[in-house]
Amino acid sequence: MNYFWNPYASLSPAQRRVLGVAAIFSTLVLWSLISLTGLVPSNKLPSPWKVLDAMKYLAWYEGKSLLWPAIVASVGRVASAAVLVVAIGIPVGVLMGAAPRLNALLSPLVDPFRSAPIVALLPILVMWMGIGEGMKVAFLFLGAVVYLIPMVRDAILAVPQSYWISARDMGATPFESVYRAVLPIAMPRIADAIIVAVSVMWTYITVAEYVNAGAGLGQLIQNSRRFSAMDQVFAGIIVIIALALATYQLMSWVKRRLYHWETYV
Repeated sequence: MNYFWNPYASLSPAQRRVLGVAAIFSTLVLWSLISLTGLVPSNKLPSPWKVLDAMKYLAWYEGKSLLWPAIVASVGRVASAAVLVVAIGIPVGVLMGAAPRLNALLSPLVDPFRSAPIVALLPILVMWMGIGEGMKVAFLFLGAVVYLIPMVRDAILAVPQSYWISARDMGATPFESVYRAVLPIAMPRIADAIIVAVSVMWTYITVAEYVNAGAGLGQLIQNSRRFSAMDQVFAGIIVIIALALATYQLMSWVKRRLYHWETYV
């Protein structure tokens, strides 16, 4: 029991895989039992096998795939927004963390939006930018950048001041001390912030594609809901979760390769 409640205890990769598979298997068993017993009507909770059939239908039916174009469109929008989030969010966050006056100036404008309902901005973006691709990318950008900027700022502020002082003692200017001493130490936490920001965008993808999306997983889910095809709705949701997980795992792997000196459990 002491080992169970030890947050510093490490698990082997095999143990993590076994526990993860057990959790997924248990969820599927519970889902199947609920479907077989009829506790929840199938029009509200389709069975796992019906969702699997819907996945196959969406992936390939009569020489055409409905799923692949939707995946390409959604991944493209998330990737475009991610480039903007990183290009704008990281410099702004670093500047706020490095310059106390700039932080005091911008924090009242940035911090409250972490708790603001970003979804409420959708009608405003439609009014300003129309219903094209730019609006969708802008919505994803806004939904993620409000998390990235404060996290980057906090990553800079979390670096012990001794690194900045040591660089100054070696003759570096204040800016060089930030750029060459503080920023490299903060980069692993900044990488974590990027991972969180991209993950947040996947949670907003269905909302971004709600309006006039020619293709996309959100549009696929909306169309399926209109026709009461709940098995296809669940299939679309599962694909989004899978893509979000794959993105998270890929970015985490890149982070481990870039910052291999960190300890991972």
